[in-house]
Amino acid sequence: MGLSDFHRAFIRNIPNASQYELHGLLTPEEFLETYDFPVADMLSRAEEQLTRFRDGDAGKTGSTQKSGSARKSGAATKTGAATKTGAAGGRSIDAIVGYMDFPVSTMLPILCRKFGTHSPTLESLLKCEHKYWSRLEQRKVIPDNIPDFRVFDPFDPDAFQKIDLLYPFWVKPIKSSGSFLGFYVDSDQRFAEACAEIRTHIEQIAEPFNYVLQFADLPEEIRNVEGHACLAETIIGGWQCTLEGYAHNGKARTIGIVDSIRYENQVSFFRYEYPSLLPDQIQEQMEALSSTIIRALGYDDGAFNIEYFWDRQNDKIWLLEINTRVSQSHSYLFEKVDGVTNQLATIETGLGHDPEFPHRKGEFFCSAKFFWRVFEDGVVTRVPSDEDYAQVRAEMPDVIVRPQVEVGTRLSDLLEQDSYSFALAYIFVAAQSRKELLDKYMRCRELLPFEYQPESGEEPVELTWKS
Repeated sequence: MGLSDFHRAFIRNIPNASQYELHGLLTPEEFLETYDFPVADMLSRAEEQLTRFRDGDAGKTGSTQKSGSARKSGAATKTGAATKTGAAGGRSIDAIVGYMDFPVSTMLPILCRKFGTHSPTLESLLKCEHKYWSRLEQRKVIPDNIPDFRVFDPFDPDAFQKIDLLYPFWVKPIKSSGSFLGFYVDSDQRFAEACAEIRTHIEQIAEPFNYVLQFADLPEEIRNVEGHACLAETIIGGWQCTLEGYAHNGKARTIGIVDSIRYENQVSFFRYEYPSLLPDQIQEQMEALSSTIIRALGYDDGAFNIEYFWDRQNDKIWLLEINTRVSQSHSYLFEKVDGVTNQLATIETGLGHDPEFPHRKGEFFCSAKFFWRVFEDGVVTRVPSDEDYAQVRAEMPDVIVRPQVEVGTRLSDLLEQDSYSFALAYIFVAAQSRKELLDKYMRCRELLPFEYQPESGEEPVELTWKS
């Protein structure tokens, strides 16, 4: 679902890639360039595309390139001959998969159930993605590794009086994407401001999420906690990381652990770095916790990633949240260090297979995704030229720069941002040492001139590493 050229390139490099025929189901723009998710319509159109593909009518509609899914072809495909066909001239659909968050993740079990392909059940997936339901299930099996939490209605004028937690705490919708509408609250005023912001924007995800909930068999304590609800959670922190893994035949397996390093504001991510520098015994404990919770949730035949904190001072591991997909931010990282992208788990579990991941077989010792951010709103007035990007490629062929803005972009209009900063570009770097990672990133900042006009200033700000 939403297959982009960027990730198609990673998937083409996985083992046995020549055996698979990949088709984008719907377009990436429908998921990445909007918060408007008409899930009922998207499901209907996805089912139509899949049905045409399966029944052999794709050619009649001219949608062959955009219909279908990840599909294992017959041996003839390897030699460039015809693909595997069904009895009526259609072709088989062997897997329907995705690597994006909502609504892709929640649509997949519905589609897979209809077309008979491998997928986690919708209920097990919602036990991960419905933040309140997930905390209830986590509390049953790993109560010492989760924060104290309360559910509340942001539209209730008396909501704060019903939350018996001391400041500070986090508030967030029970379903979100990235850090959208997540706020650090340390006073009555900040709580009121956060709720006002949530009330303004929560409809964008709440309504489509509620549509998905009606397909699931929900327990009594969850039925009335719908997409407009929010969680308040006590503060947890420490060394943050993400464990990537997958579940197959009732067992959870770890691909690797990626460190999440923040800017000084302790909210916005500066970089994701692989492999993790956590002590081995802490990584092993996280692997054991992941196996316990994934098994308890009944989540199977799918990839996942779990975000953790290690509180070094108290030697305590906290589980932040569970995502029902690989992290697309980490695809480059695993390929450069281990020799294969985490998208292997996406494809193979969707086919009902147990992926085999190499370990440290890549070209580089370490890798990272850097977030080049600014921390106030404004309008972009200058972006790098083609010649600037060519200079980066010439000096550092393995570096990938993905700009997120163009001239005239108002930073507050960007999607998928946290509540405190705006990302100008993502910079993917691989190196033979941790120092070289940072050196390459700094060199990119020197070579790529961005400027923006901040709301609070009179002159445009040139953004270089030196500034």
